[in-house]
Amino acid sequence: MNLISRNRRGWRQCIKPFIAVAVVASGVATTAVIAAPQVGASSPVTITYLTHWGPTQVNMLKADAAAFHKINPNITVNFQAVPFGNLLSTIDTQGPSGNGWTIAGIYDLWLPALVDGGLAVNAPSAVAPDVKAHWPTNLVTDVTKNGAVRGYPNEVDLYALNYNKALFKAAGISKPPATWSELVTDAKMLTVPSKGQQGFGVITDWAAGVVHPWLSLVDSDGGSLLTGLKPNLTSRAAMAAANLYAELVKAGSTVATMSTANAETTGPFLDNFTSGKTAMIIMANWWEADLQTSMGSKFSDVGAAPIPIGPNGTKSSSVSYSWLTIVNGKANSAKQAAAWKFLQYLNGPTSGKSGSSGMGDALISMGILPSRLSDVTAHKAQLNSPFLKVYVSELKNASPFPTVLGGEQMTDTLQTAIESIDFGTASAAAAMKSAQSQITSILKSANS
Repeated sequence: MNLISRNRRGWRQCIKPFIAVAVVASGVATTAVIAAPQVGASSPVTITYLTHWGPTQVNMLKADAAAFHKINPNITVNFQAVPFGNLLSTIDTQGPSGNGWTIAGIYDLWLPALVDGGLAVNAPSAVAPDVKAHWPTNLVTDVTKNGAVRGYPNEVDLYALNYNKALFKAAGISKPPATWSELVTDAKMLTVPSKGQQGFGVITDWAAGVVHPWLSLVDSDGGSLLTGLKPNLTSRAAMAAANLYAELVKAGSTVATMSTANAETTGPFLDNFTSGKTAMIIMANWWEADLQTSMGSKFSDVGAAPIPIGPNGTKSSSVSYSWLTIVNGKANSAKQAAAWKFLQYLNGPTSGKSGSSGMGDALISMGILPSRLSDVTAHKAQLNSPFLKVYVSELKNASPFPTVLGGEQMTDTLQTAIESIDFGTASAAAAMKSAQSQITSILKSANS
C-alpha cells in the first residue's frame, strides 16, 4: 500500500507553541476509538516506537520508557530509529501489517493521507481531553482530522535568517538585513569568490529545505502558497521571491553547488555555514544543536534575525510546521491501548525534569521548541537564549504550511521549480508558470 508518494527528499521537524494560527487540513476515513486502560496491561504487550531521531534523543526516550515500565510492568516499549530520508517509506511499508511500528513520529503534512489509509487511529476518550487541555488550540486543530484528535503534538519549528556575525563585522556590516533590498546589498558585500565565500546560501536536494525558506520570503512579501486548494505561484509575491533568487544567483551571491543536503538533512549546506563559507542562510530553529556541535565556541558568531520583508510586505512571516506522534490503526487493540498509555505518560508533566514532560526535555535538547504549554514554562530560560528567542518572538507572525491531500507531491514539484532557478536551468517566470500548472492538477486530483 503506497499511502504517500515516495518521490521526496525529506522533511525534518515542526511548530506553534503558544500562538493561535490556523492550519489548513484535510482527511477522510475514520477508525474506531480504543479506550485506554486505567492501569497497566493485564497481559504482557510489547510496542514499537518509530523515530528518525539520533542516538542521544533515542536514549532519552529509552530512559522514559524504562521509568514507564516500572509502573506499567506489562508494557515494554522498544524503539526503531531510521534515517530521516527513510522515515515515511518505513511508515508506509511497515504500517499496514500492524506488526511493525505501533507509535510513529510524523510531520503534520503526512497526516491526511495516513488517516485516509487507516494508519492514524482516533485518540481514545482518555487522551483527547488531555490534548485539548494542555496544548494551544491551533495545535489541537492541527492534529484533529475528521473531528477526532489523532495524536499528541510535540515539536514546533519555524524559520529565521541565520548569519555569521564575524563575517558581517569583517565586511563592515553592522546589522542583519531587514528588507530584501538590504539582503541583496549585504549578500554582495559578503561574497568573496577568492575565499569560496557566498553571501546568501540556499538548500537543495531536500524538499522542505528548498521550499520553506523560499516560501518564508513569499509570506514576508504578503503572499501565500495556497488560497484554499488553488496555488498562488504566479502571484506577485511568488514571482518576486523567484526573481529575488534569480538575482542572487546571477550576481554570484548564491552558489547552488554549495547547497546540497543529504538524507540526514545535513551535508554541504550545513558545512559551508559552520565553516564560514556561507554568510547568511534561512533555516529552522532545530538545527541549533547541529550548529553547536559543528562550531563549538564559534557558535557565538551565529546570529538570528527575522525573515527580511519584501517590497510589498508589511511584516516578517516565517513558514511554520509541526510534528506529532500517532498510533497505528492497524495494530491490535492491546497494542493501541498500551501505546496511548505510554504517549500520555511521555507527554505529561511527571515524565521529565522540573515540571517538563520527557518529550519536552528531548525536544529542547535539540533546540526544538516544545508545544505543551507547561513545557514552554518549564523551559523558559532555554527558550530565551540569544538564538532561540528570535524564533520564539516570531511565532506570532508565522504562516503554517498547508496540510492538504497531495501536499507532499505539491512540495516536491515546487522543490524542482525552485532548484531550476537556483541552478539557472529555467527562468523564474518559466519555473513558476510550470509549477502553477502542475500543482493545480496535483491538488485537483488528490482532493476530488
